[in-house]
Amino acid sequence: MPHIKLKYKENLNVESCHVPTDTMLHTDAPLDNQGLGRSFSPTDLLAAAYASCMLTIIGIFCREHNLSFTDLTAEVKKHMSSNPRRVGELDIVIVCSGMRWSEKDILKMERAAKKCPVALSLHPDTKVNIDFKYF
Repeated sequence: MPHIKLKYKENLNVESCHVPTDTMLHTDAPLDNQGLGRSFSPTDLLAAAYASCMLTIIGIFCREHNLSFTDLTAEVKKHMSSNPRRVGELDIVIVCSGMRWSEKDILKMERAAKKCPVALSLHPDTKVNIDFKYF
């Protein structure tokens, strides 16, 4: 089970340690919320986690179905809402190139990616726009 230790440093900066690997991560409050914007904000990490989770699920799907691609990338843009302040909308673009898949495999993969664990954990009022591009 993942174990993460966190410590508030100063000036709205938090240091997190992934205990099993000793990997360190820092977050900083964004400029529009009293921070210095020196690093990812916690809500930036949520947006990155969503897209990263989708790519991971696509990788698992490809491994399990013996499908290949040459490149798989994502870009995510986060839009904040207020009252309450939260992530209100995410725009995610997934780009997959060098694949020779059937339409059926593409639909199955997209369905699997959209049901990634982070997607299923997000607040239902958060709007998520996902665009898959294939080259």
